Amino acid sequence: MSLIFGQLVIGPPGSGKTTYCHAMSKFLEKLGRKVAVINIDPANENMEYKPAIDVSELIKHEEAMLHYGLGPNGALVYCMEFLEANVQWLITRVLNLKDYYLIFDCPGQVELYTHHKSISAIAEKLGQNLVRLCSVHLVDSHHCSNAGKYLSSLILCTTTMLKLGLPHVNIMSKFDEMKRFSHCLAFNIDFYTEVLDLNYLLDKLDEDPFTSKYKKLNAAFVSLIEDYSLVCFIPLDISNQALLLQVKNAVDKANGYVFGGNEPQDVQTLLACAVGAVSESERMSTVDAYF
Repeated sequence: MSLIFGQLVIGPPGSGKTTYCHAMSKFLEKLGRKVAVINIDPANENMEYKPAIDVSELIKHEEAMLHYGLGPNGALVYCMEFLEANVQWLITRVLNLKDYYLIFDCPGQVELYTHHKSISAIAEKLGQNLVRLCSVHLVDSHHCSNAGKYLSSLILCTTTMLKLGLPHVNIMSKFDEMKRFSHCLAFNIDFYTEVLDLNYLLDKLDEDPFTSKYKKLNAAFVSLIEDYSLVCFIPLDISNQALLLQVKNAVDKANGYVFGGNEPQDVQTLLACAVGAVSESERMSTVDAYF
C-alpha cells in the first residue's frame, strides 16, 4: 500500500482554518497536485470548498445538541468521540483517496487538541494506515498586538504540539491585516515569528495592570516555552503566492511528502522545496511590504 500524505489544519475559532484549506488546496492544484479537502468539523457551516469527505454524513452537530441536550462545545466533543469510535468510517473513505493529497479541516475548539484525546487518537489511527500527516496550527496575527494574548498563543502551540505528537508547523495567519495594528506591536515582526528572547515579553507583561499580577506564573510559562524551544511561526497572507509556497514547502518537509510524493513539479519548484521555499532576503522583503 502506498503512502498518503496530508495536513491536519487546526487552530482557535476565527484563525482562518477553512479559508486556509480552500486557498491551499487551490494553490496545490495549480502545482499539479490532486487535492481532497476533508471536513471533520461537524459545526462547519461556511465551507468555501466542496469536501471529498464530510463528517456531517456520519453525525450532525445540531442533532447531537438536540438529542442529548448539550451545548455547542459539549456537542462538538461528543461528535469527535463518536468519530473516534467509528474511525473506520473515515479510514475507509480516506483510503479510497489514495491518489490525493489530503487537507483535513478540523474543529476550532482548542480543548480538543490540548486536553481531549479524540483528535490525536484519530490521527494515530490514520497513521497506522499509512496516512502521513502534519498538523498545521493557525494563530491569528492580531495576538501579537498584546503581550498576554501572544504568550497564550505560545502556550497553546506548545501544548498542542506535545499532545498531538505529530510533525507540526505553526502559521501566523491573516498577516495582511497586521498593518492595521502595527502601531501596537512592541517589537519588530521577527520577535514574534522567530519567538526570540521572551524576557523582553516579561517586561511588557509587567507593565500591564492585569498580567502584572501574575509575575511568577508568567515567568514560569516563559521558561517552559524556552525550555522546549519548539515554537516559531511562518507568516501567511493567503493572497500572497510566495508566502503560500513557503508554508507548502515547510509542510511538505514535515510530513515527508518532499521525500515520498509523486507530483509533477518543475525545476524551480523542486529547488524551492530543497532550500526552504524562498530565501531569507526574499522572505523579509515580502514581510516588509506589509509595513
